Amino acid sequence: MSYEREDSSVSTKLTYLLIGGGIGAVIALLFAPKSGQELREDIAEATKKGYEKGKETAAHLQEAAGDYYEVTRERASEALHHAQESAHEFSERAKSAAAQTANPFSAAIEAGKEAYREEKRKNESRSISEGRPSYPVKEKKLEAVKKEAEDGENKE
Repeated sequence: MSYEREDSSVSTKLTYLLIGGGIGAVIALLFAPKSGQELREDIAEATKKGYEKGKETAAHLQEAAGDYYEVTRERASEALHHAQESAHEFSERAKSAAAQTANPFSAAIEAGKEAYREEKRKNESRSISEGRPSYPVKEKKLEAVKKEAEDGENKE
């Protein structure tokens, strides 16, 4: 079963290559048939080259990381700005919808209250002036009551 790491990046591979190359160079210098002075100079030179190469790689990685940071920061800023605009737009739509919904209901309730008060005033004034209840009475019943009253007076 072979397992390949998918998360290894180019910089990681480059780092491993440089470390392996440095180790290989040191081993080659140690086993080379040279005098002690020449060997030490070669090791110092290889170390300086490795150090310089490491600094270059670090500078390159730092620059790339800075670029990625800037791009990511800009995208995050744009996403935040877009989210704020969307939230503001949504809140405005919600407020206007609530205002449109609330106003007709409030107006209808107020109109109903006013109609009730007006009808109540009419009925109160009519009942006071006529001396009878203000509820509706059908004509036939009213005539029957009047007829009974007249019949009752005629019999007496």
